[in-house]
Amino acid sequence: MMATRTFWSNADPDDPLARALQPPFDETPEERDVRLRQQEEAQRVSKEIDDEIAIARKAYERRKRAIKILLLGQAESGKSTTLKNFQLQFSPQHFAKERAAWKTIIQLNLIRCVKRLLEVLQEEWESSLQTTTASSIAKGKGVAGRTPTSPGVRFSTSPLNDHHRRIRMRLSALLPIEEELMKKLLPDSAVPNRDVCVRAGSGWKGVLAALSANTSTLDIPRSPPPPQPLVSAMKGGSRPSTANSQGKDNPSAVLAACKDDIVTLWEDTIVQNVLKKHNVRLQDMPGFFLNDAGRVAAISYEPTDDDIVRARVRTLGVEEHHFTMESGALPGTEWYIYDVGGSRSVRQHWVPYFDDVQAIIFLAPLAFNLTLEEDAKVNRLEDSITLWRHVCENALLAKTTLILFLNKMDILQATLAAGIRVVKYVPSYGDQPNDVQHVTKYFRDKFRGYHKRLSPKARPFYWHETSVIDTRSTAAILVGVREGILRAHLQSVNVI
Repeated sequence: MMATRTFWSNADPDDPLARALQPPFDETPEERDVRLRQQEEAQRVSKEIDDEIAIARKAYERRKRAIKILLLGQAESGKSTTLKNFQLQFSPQHFAKERAAWKTIIQLNLIRCVKRLLEVLQEEWESSLQTTTASSIAKGKGVAGRTPTSPGVRFSTSPLNDHHRRIRMRLSALLPIEEELMKKLLPDSAVPNRDVCVRAGSGWKGVLAALSANTSTLDIPRSPPPPQPLVSAMKGGSRPSTANSQGKDNPSAVLAACKDDIVTLWEDTIVQNVLKKHNVRLQDMPGFFLNDAGRVAAISYEPTDDDIVRARVRTLGVEEHHFTMESGALPGTEWYIYDVGGSRSVRQHWVPYFDDVQAIIFLAPLAFNLTLEEDAKVNRLEDSITLWRHVCENALLAKTTLILFLNKMDILQATLAAGIRVVKYVPSYGDQPNDVQHVTKYFRDKFRGYHKRLSPKARPFYWHETSVIDTRSTAAILVGVREGILRAHLQSVNVI
């Protein structure tokens, strides 16, 4: 029987690599133990690397089989709202996990509405200031019916009175809350933003969920207590002072303390007349919750699905959302939806995502009378049409399904009902009837024409009239959209 030989005895003496791998001839037992331990560690690390490569390969293959959708459109076109509708309809468990984060966003939306309201009131006071003269004294014109007694005294001719001033001062307690939340959402922002903004990939939902679970983490500087006259002006002095209580660090507590004042100020007839005078429609603000202030500002508030869909947050950059279909056809199918910023400054970042998506949902709000925030000279609808043309003619998207959402139909109906004529902003519309049916058809035909002429090869034209804040009607539309995307995807991988 042949004796078993060791690995080293089989080495080819003429092989330099084999010679290099052989242990030293004068190796001591201690050195041999160290060498063997190092070999075992190297084998362990090598196995870990192999396992990671295998996991990455499986993830890559799984991702290749997943359905990928790109949401395109200008800023405030409804992309993020469409994404929330997708999650609500097809992945409700995933949607429910994010409810705590959206609660804080909704509260911040309400605070932003209140802030804008207070700014308008301040503008009204400043614009109505006058100085008494000998003539005005002779005529008895003064402040709130009081007769001025000496010239050179500044007074306001505004219908707003001391009651409104007291409410405004009490509601100013909300402003530090808004400032601190914005710092946590966008800590690297050097300039204030008009919208609630988050940076893609920053983990902002986790930050807000933690804040909602432990709202005492807000570090808001303490302010001195308000003067005694303002405290005594509160209802019987029973309202908690936001400057001295623990609620100062809690958005829910501060909003609850201010709830009655918010509702009173918003429903005040004089305040509504001031808003009309300054041509301000807070109802048109994204994330408008003043009509629901009594509910949203309650200490026990929990957001509804409709609240979350209506909540406004602006995404800076490209954010990837991955979830698994929990219902409908092919449950368990993985979906990736990319929500990209629509501002002009970030549109160059769209292109890298064009060659790896099965479908694009393009949102075009029919806001024919509005202009871009970035450039007031550019009509929003004309900008949407220009973007649509670029998407249709892009060679990378020749095989991609394009789905057009003519969005914000509710705003279009309100705009036309207010008597605003399309021809004033779109001369080519001519003397066609100024109603929803004809206006929608006119712009739909425009989008259809560019889709047909500019597409590299013939493809179906899919379109829907939407108001994506209406979760019920949007749900029915998204079911059809999902089935169409699934069918096209299965055809592309030769399953059907």
